[in-house]
Amino acid sequence: MHPDFDNRILAFRDFVNYRNWMYDDYGHGTHIAGIAAGNGSMSNGVYCGIAPEADIIALKVLDFRGNGNISTLMRALDWILINRERYHIQIVNISVGTMEKEEVGEDSELVRAVNRVWDSGLIVCVAAGNNGPGEGSVTTPGISRKVITVGSSEANADTDYSGRGPNFSCIIKPDLVAPGSNICSCKRVGRTVPSRMEENFYYTRKSGTSMATPIVSGD
Repeated sequence: MHPDFDNRILAFRDFVNYRNWMYDDYGHGTHIAGIAAGNGSMSNGVYCGIAPEADIIALKVLDFRGNGNISTLMRALDWILINRERYHIQIVNISVGTMEKEEVGEDSELVRAVNRVWDSGLIVCVAAGNNGPGEGSVTTPGISRKVITVGSSEANADTDYSGRGPNFSCIIKPDLVAPGSNICSCKRVGRTVPSRMEENFYYTRKSGTSMATPIVSGD
């Protein structure tokens, strides 16, 4: 667990390997959580998240290569609905997406799943995906007309990757954009801790609409 989260991770559930202990073997989730809710303690507040006092519910849906599948994400969404009151969940950040053909429509299982979470009264923020800038390149479940789909605000020759709409029902997406390129946030920390504090040990920079999404979730 990264020091910037102190004791604010209220629950961790592993939907990939079903381990009972907290871990991150890819680093994506740690980086996203740091953007949303890291307190910046290991950088003297320089790399502080948007909501540094917020509690965190960490649900692992990606493997050590950063790959996942739809059924894993749907199990995590079902868990949220079952446990939302127990952990006082208010906001759901989804920094993953798919372009699989059977899941691109608004009637797909994944879109219906995120819609159920939204209809339960939770705020759902979903990444627009990094398959842009072509038209109709927003990933699922960001194509849902109900959720808040977040793109990256930077657009130049090097960073014009953010997914763009409209979706297949001509709904304008994304709903919001936020900074997503070269974002410095918490780095996955291994078992070995350096003898002196080194900034590059605790933090790293990543780019993508995955990074833009927790900026909106945390706000």
